[in-house]
Amino acid sequence: MSWIEHLSPTQQFVLFSTLKVLCVIVVLLPTIAYSVMAERRVSAAIQDRVGPNRVGPFGLLQPLADGLKFILKEDFTPAHVRKVFFWIAPAVAMVPAFMTMAVIPFGSTLGAQKMVIADLNVGILYTFGIVSLGVYGIILAGYASNSKYPFLGAIRSTAQMISYEIAMGLSVIPVFLCVGDLNLGQVISYQSNHGWLVLYAPVSFVIFLVAAFAETNRLPFDLPECETELVAGYHTEYSSMKFALFFLGEYANMIAASAMMVTLFFGGWTLPFFGLDQPATGILGGFLHIGIFMGKMLMFMLLFIWVRWMLPRFRYDQLMDLGWRRFVPLGLVNIVATAIFLWMRA
Repeated sequence: MSWIEHLSPTQQFVLFSTLKVLCVIVVLLPTIAYSVMAERRVSAAIQDRVGPNRVGPFGLLQPLADGLKFILKEDFTPAHVRKVFFWIAPAVAMVPAFMTMAVIPFGSTLGAQKMVIADLNVGILYTFGIVSLGVYGIILAGYASNSKYPFLGAIRSTAQMISYEIAMGLSVIPVFLCVGDLNLGQVISYQSNHGWLVLYAPVSFVIFLVAAFAETNRLPFDLPECETELVAGYHTEYSSMKFALFFLGEYANMIAASAMMVTLFFGGWTLPFFGLDQPATGILGGFLHIGIFMGKMLMFMLLFIWVRWMLPRFRYDQLMDLGWRRFVPLGLVNIVATAIFLWMRA
């Protein structure tokens, strides 16, 4: 477009970055909404039920009805809570999940633009730093609720996320030993030339996958919300849109974890079996790469959903034992083994 050419480089950067942010949000919010619906339909199929099918054709408007329900419900704040922290907590829990998407390359190129909002040289470090902030929203929710069950849920979540962040961090080190770069775009470029990293670092993938379940508080590791013990855990006292923000944050975290696994281990937007392993040369190729990335990400979302309805919940001591006595040592051994292998191959 001629008018874009007259803009300064800074103005073009701001314009295209804003467009990317808006596009990601426009795609992310419906994906979250329909992930909830997909979970309800999958659980119904597993349990031989029907599931939501009344609102709209085939129940496709059920997410809209759920959203209106959250908006129209009474926003009740109990008298005994610490009100400022009580109101802040849901936003603090949700925002980091959305910020994580900023460094994930969801495509190769579209025209002259890279399909990533922020192409950072330390993208993975940014991701781990932002993900770590999400636990503060849960801590604030448990503390501000001024109630025993939410407080216990917040303590559980804090210990759980700290434990499995270590295992998750150890799991990605072999990936970057192989690639030699912390930029997520370079990780995908390496896989386009050498094959998917899940073939070179399967142990890293398994550790990352299990740690992702723990980081997102999903079954079999949903101890912070454990209904049989803690009513609803850290969000017991919440209702209306404040509860919906916790809900949005959980599913946004699932999407971010799925996108990270696709990027780190499954080649991102590449599909070498069909020759789609090089950056796009046209608009159609750019959209095709975005579709490939989304398809892989949705497969992991289905895995999150399937596991929730197929596996029983761990006891808390089993959860901690698995993290500290199994995955942390295994992650360290994996790093040493990968380093020795690369040294011998050099």
